[in-house]
Amino acid sequence: MVFEHFALNVQNIQDVVSWYVSHLGLKIVSRQEEAPFMTFLADSSDRVILELYHRPDAAITDFTAQHQLTFHVAFVSENAVSDRERLIQMGASYVEEVKKEDGSHLIMLRDPWGMPLQLCQRNKPF
Repeated sequence: MVFEHFALNVQNIQDVVSWYVSHLGLKIVSRQEEAPFMTFLADSSDRVILELYHRPDAAITDFTAQHQLTFHVAFVSENAVSDRERLIQMGASYVEEVKKEDGSHLIMLRDPWGMPLQLCQRNKPF
């Protein structure tokens, strides 16, 4: 099996999509213009796809009510400190950071809607 995508039901679908495209470098690879506004976002490798959609008749996770390690979306960062500062200026909020013994630097943020984002500056990338 090959991983295709993972999907999240979110509030403010248009704003969330716009923020992820503008500030995390994701690109829209498919978009449905009517409800439930399924939008598929690819990373710069075109390998990982995130689907965001809005279905008010289904549960929408309140990420702010959950610990950031319950669920988070992680991004490779070549400079986690710089990316942290840039994303905070764009509405993200700081949660915590960890400097690993191997030299990796992990920073946890929350996007403007509370979804946890992890910046991974790894000494040995996966």
